[in-house]
Amino acid sequence: MNHDQPEQITCGFVALVGPPNAGKSTLLNRLLGQKISIVSPKPQTTRNRILGVFNEADSQIVFLDTPGLHQARSRLNSEMVKIARNTVSEVDVVAYMIDVTAPEAENRPEKRKEAARLLQWADRPALLLCNKIDRISKEKLLPLIAAWQDAYPFAAIIPLSALTGEGQDILLTELRRLLPRGPRLFPEDIPTDASERFICAEIIREKIMLLTRDELPYSTAVAIEHFRENPARNLTTIHATIMVEKDSQKGIIIGKKGTMLRRIGQAAREEIEVMLDRQVLLKLWVKVQKNWTGNIRILRELGIQESDRQ
Repeated sequence: MNHDQPEQITCGFVALVGPPNAGKSTLLNRLLGQKISIVSPKPQTTRNRILGVFNEADSQIVFLDTPGLHQARSRLNSEMVKIARNTVSEVDVVAYMIDVTAPEAENRPEKRKEAARLLQWADRPALLLCNKIDRISKEKLLPLIAAWQDAYPFAAIIPLSALTGEGQDILLTELRRLLPRGPRLFPEDIPTDASERFICAEIIREKIMLLTRDELPYSTAVAIEHFRENPARNLTTIHATIMVEKDSQKGIIIGKKGTMLRRIGQAAREEIEVMLDRQVLLKLWVKVQKNWTGNIRILRELGIQESDRQ
């Protein structure tokens, strides 16, 4: 036996794709047993491609959580969709997730045809993940599965609940069957390649999405300006700027006498302290950056701008 050769296990990349709010980020967090990708009830919460590594003794599955596929109306949204589309061509398996409780308009034939065209273009083995089965009757679920089965030759169709974990074992079994064998791609103790700075910015953005009005989150972004660790004091100091597009949005984020900004800061700080396992001094500023959602330089700095690929 050649001990110089790395151990061969079931190992590969899986893209989690699908419409907004299907539950992709919830599933990733559930599979990893920790929060890697932020979650909110609002569509288009995920803007970047988030990598999460699932490890077992005989397998390593690298999941790529992607922005929801939707009709893009701004440069920001078109770049998000491009991230998702590019990802499906770079992986070993595509896991296309739908929300089985979504309104009928979200599951109409045109939507299934769009998904089929994307999967045909990607030319990868594909699974259909039918999420939120804990919130639908079997009588309503079965015709929906049959319609998707007619739309594309999926390697498997898996009813599951990202929230409760039901169907997770079946999903992992199917992925082990489809993924290639090879050496581990990441160390076993690294659940993601995202930096602490990036995750902190995402946590702050999540709190904005959860605490502010419906129309505001899509015009906000968070940039970490300062991130300094002081091991002697068991303290991390973080300065972050919240970008908005209008003065009125700045007022909403700050709130009356700064109450909303304090709520956002407190909620984010508490979660960041748990993640970093140390005290955090978090300072937030709000800045108006007109039309940042259409500014390529800013989108690039936020890691959202994607280059075109063939």
